[in-house]
Amino acid sequence: MSSTLYDQDFFAWANEQAALLRAGKLDQIDVENIAEEIESMGRSEKNELVNRLAVLLMLLLKWRYQPSFQSNGWRASIDEQRYQIRRYMTQNPSLKSQLHEAMTDAYGLALIRADRETGLGRSTFPQQSPFTFDQAMDQDFWPD
Repeated sequence: MSSTLYDQDFFAWANEQAALLRAGKLDQIDVENIAEEIESMGRSEKNELVNRLAVLLMLLLKWRYQPSFQSNGWRASIDEQRYQIRRYMTQNPSLKSQLHEAMTDAYGLALIRADRETGLGRSTFPQQSPFTFDQAMDQDFWPD
């Protein structure tokens, strides 16, 4: 029944599963779908990190490759992303083990976004990130 409800009405399924867990009726819970949803939440956390890093890396690329457009607005956006990423990493410290992969994924997105936003062409930018995670997060780092 729960698996069918899972497919037909996720909201009702989630509430049912929460009630069963709270009531201690573990023999009635939908273990497989609960496990799948928990794994999905973990992937969402990593995706959030990748997206924030992609924005930061794109802004750093724009800062380096369009120096005539540097502004307080760009500076504030970079500072905000650094703050949000630090906050996010504090809330999810186990994501540190995923940083290499997250940076690689994020830089791929950053290239697409920098190409689109600058009009400079993707070949303008390095194929590998010119910034390490530590550099990107360093509030005193401003690429020249």
